Amino acid sequence: MAKKEKFTPKASIGQTANTSNLNMDRKGFIKWLSIGWLAFAAATGGFFTVMIRFLFPNVLFEPPQSFKIGFPEDFEIGKVDLRFKKEFNVWVVRNDEGMYALSTVCTHLGCTPNWLTTERKFKCPCHGSGFRISGMHFEGPAPRPLERYKIEMAGDGQVVVDKTKSFKFEKGEWDREESFLKV
Repeated sequence: MAKKEKFTPKASIGQTANTSNLNMDRKGFIKWLSIGWLAFAAATGGFFTVMIRFLFPNVLFEPPQSFKIGFPEDFEIGKVDLRFKKEFNVWVVRNDEGMYALSTVCTHLGCTPNWLTTERKFKCPCHGSGFRISGMHFEGPAPRPLERYKIEMAGDGQVVVDKTKSFKFEKGEWDREESFLKV
């Protein structure tokens, strides 16, 4: 006798033979819904984080452009004061007549020269430009002298350097009253 086989209908186009895999129970649905909402929340949170970060950009805080450096008696005659080189990019020089503030930026390519006490000159390490204590260039490729900054006496007797106003020798500005403080 022939064995009877169970009849299983063939799946039509677009259906699978095993329809039990298509049925999702409530627990599985909630699981996938939760995963979807978490992904949506993460994407939205990331978007808003980027937007908030865009509204508060990085800001470079620079030192003040006008600052007090102390009393005239605090500076030795004939010496270059290096205290303000790192923080404010300024050298303060006092001579017999008064004081002036020099920029620490080489006029060739913007490097920072060093003060050589024994040779009594500023020497740029990048390309060898040399500047006298007055800021005048005398060697190397620098096309012009160092710039001077405005220097004045404050009401309390302290010296104030104002970097918003610079004076160039080639324009005859070193002769101006504001570029040199008579003490």
